[in-house]
Amino acid sequence: MTKTQLDALRADVGAKAKNGIDFILAATIIWCMIAVIWTLPFSAYDRSVFTFIAGSFLLPFAFGLSKLLKTSWKIPDNPLQPLGLWLNFAQLFYFPFLIFVLLKHPDYFLMTYAIITSAHFFPYAWYYNNKTYAIMAGIISVGSLLLALRLATSDFYLAGFFMAFCLLILAIWNFVIYRRQNNG
Repeated sequence: MTKTQLDALRADVGAKAKNGIDFILAATIIWCMIAVIWTLPFSAYDRSVFTFIAGSFLLPFAFGLSKLLKTSWKIPDNPLQPLGLWLNFAQLFYFPFLIFVLLKHPDYFLMTYAIITSAHFFPYAWYYNNKTYAIMAGIISVGSLLLALRLATSDFYLAGFFMAFCLLILAIWNFVIYRRQNNG
């Protein structure tokens, strides 16, 4: 396969999946929910568990948004299509670290979850041939760390809203790129 053929396959995935905006918008909703969870008067451990529960709604939300936005989850004639799912599953291998933080330092769970989530975006820059994923992976990871270093733990919910805001920017940016590349 030539680079030109590979680039054509990546462009096809980006066009049919609309650069993954269904997942990014679903994640925006989830991270708003997570930010609200971190304002509740529960222990950090309990809020962390509720965060895991909120995260479980990502796929149903993304599926619903894919119907509204007319994005494709399956592109049978494109051999790169399964890679998107594999890239998403890759973040599960970071979960032992997340569970360690949950059990030993639950106050820092939200920051850790945000960094893991954003870091898993990085390979999508290659997958969709779209640098926005790499840029936002860096901004969210470093931004989440800086917020955790500067905020009191009682204000960590702001990191959840920061994540949601960044995801919204990513969704808009990806949609603009999709429109430019596909002429509306």
